[in-house]
Amino acid sequence: MKRVIIDTDPGIDDAAALFLALTSPELSVEAITTVYGNGPVEICTQNTLRILNAAGRLEIPVYQGAARPLLREPTPGWASQVHGQDGLGNINYPRPAGHYPVAGRPAAVEIIERVMASQGEITMLALGRMTNLALAMSLEPGLAGSVAQIIVMGGAVAVPGNASPVASANLYEDPEAASILYKSGAPLVQVGLDVCNQVEITSSQLLQIEQTGTAITGLLSAATPFLQSYYRSQNLLREPDGVRYNDLSAAAYAIDPTLFQAEEYPVTIETHSELARGQTVVDRRALGQDFGNESARVRVCLEVDAERLTSLFTQRICAYRPQNS
Repeated sequence: MKRVIIDTDPGIDDAAALFLALTSPELSVEAITTVYGNGPVEICTQNTLRILNAAGRLEIPVYQGAARPLLREPTPGWASQVHGQDGLGNINYPRPAGHYPVAGRPAAVEIIERVMASQGEITMLALGRMTNLALAMSLEPGLAGSVAQIIVMGGAVAVPGNASPVASANLYEDPEAASILYKSGAPLVQVGLDVCNQVEITSSQLLQIEQTGTAITGLLSAATPFLQSYYRSQNLLREPDGVRYNDLSAAAYAIDPTLFQAEEYPVTIETHSELARGQTVVDRRALGQDFGNESARVRVCLEVDAERLTSLFTQRICAYRPQNS
């Protein structure tokens, strides 16, 4: 089993990615850290606990992290037009009964402690802004050489951005944090919009999920129409009754990298230009060549077997039953 820490900002697509990770025997989810993004960090933390409760996995510790970008003001709105005011499609999903089991240690500190205690064994799955990871890298420079891999959900190489013409939301919101991460020397995989745009859950798969009738499929089915409506309004769906869960691809890479075609390129995160803020500037000339580029070399996912990925997701979450059920 691959040992993972998931850094996340739920978010409807984060919920889908977390459910895939939690229902996959290939992964041992050892902790979840939260960051602002698809809502204020407090709401993202509450949503993480709602997701864990639905999956019957409240034994996984949750650590709350950064509430804002390193240098900039948060973008107003907290992505409410995509995920709703509550981050889960305004469904008012109940919180777990009793004590909310959030650990007291800040997320960045916990990431350092866990990674440094298990050299080369922990994979970070970064589904949100990179702020927690940048803080951890700044506190412990040895972290980059101690993590097994960091899988980043974000970036756009050959497709437009979704937060600007050139940048994806996770990198646009805190480009300085992303730059720290990309320059760190850690083994990075970029799972960005180049592949996320290709992965669409079909209407028949959504119906199968809805008809399964478990706690996790019920939460996802209730939250999805809000996200679906946003993508439909932007003409981003191939099938009007389908949906995209962008974070799902990053979780799928952690489970089965053979789903993806990727190349290693030098990548720089733009931090100075407001027009190109957060852009992943990829030197595609440098495939197999050395142009003297000092940018980080990142494994960049460019193609995906979308049919196999969506089938894996649907099968896993529909078959899952908590051990204590």
